[in-house]
Amino acid sequence: MRHAPLTAFAALLAFAAPAAAADLRICVEGAYPPFSEISPSGELIGFDIDMAKALCDEMGKSCDLVATDWDGIIESLNTKKCDAIIASMSITPARMEVVDFTNKYYHTPGAFVAEKGAGLEGTPEGLAGKRVGVQRGTIHDDYMVGEFPKANLVRYGTQEEATADLAVGRLDAVAADKATLDLGFLRSADGEGFEFFGGDQAVPKYHGPGAGVAIRKGDEELKQAFNAAILALRADDRYKTINEKYFPYDVYGAEEGEGGSTAAPAEEAVPAE
Repeated sequence: MRHAPLTAFAALLAFAAPAAAADLRICVEGAYPPFSEISPSGELIGFDIDMAKALCDEMGKSCDLVATDWDGIIESLNTKKCDAIIASMSITPARMEVVDFTNKYYHTPGAFVAEKGAGLEGTPEGLAGKRVGVQRGTIHDDYMVGEFPKANLVRYGTQEEATADLAVGRLDAVAADKATLDLGFLRSADGEGFEFFGGDQAVPKYHGPGAGVAIRKGDEELKQAFNAAILALRADDRYKTINEKYFPYDVYGAEEGEGGSTAAPAEEAVPAE
């Protein structure tokens, strides 16, 4: 039998060999602008996406980003379909029962949005009987259940679905992260004619101290690697560069130990209603 030349044989092996597996698989959402979304070309983009890439780079790890439905994202982590979640997941006691978290990588308050001039009040009485949209399984869902029991709660699989229904009049209001509502809705064409009401919503037992990277219980080495990477990004211009790409204000929030502030001002604070 004639043997292929060595160079040709090596080329065949390179073509046939599977791509090397990434060091880490990161679950992201892809439906939560401006933190994560899928561009018209099919590319994952957003603050969470850029943060995930920067954190992996700082740790010296190759990472695959896996778009995952929010409803199944913790299950995907715990069944080892991914090694970490970077998807604006707030650190809460309930979630800490099933996953571990790093320190926060950003912290913004919750808020309500409704049509301008609707005259709604962000109180349990003011939203009684009103159709309020939330993304299912979020801190805002829990907050509405716990503090606004008389509201007519409407749950959605994604935040985009909730604001789309608000825009066409199927809802009276939505409750969500304030930066998401601001950059992902109010400053878009669909958000014209809508506004914040009721002030910032930041009750610690629901909203927690911020969003962290979620990892499987007991993975202390990975947790500390992410914590060190978050500090490293904050220590130089990399965090600021990513932040300013998406927001005209600092979404990191108060430094640890500074108290309950939810947004440290950069060019401007997270906008008031």
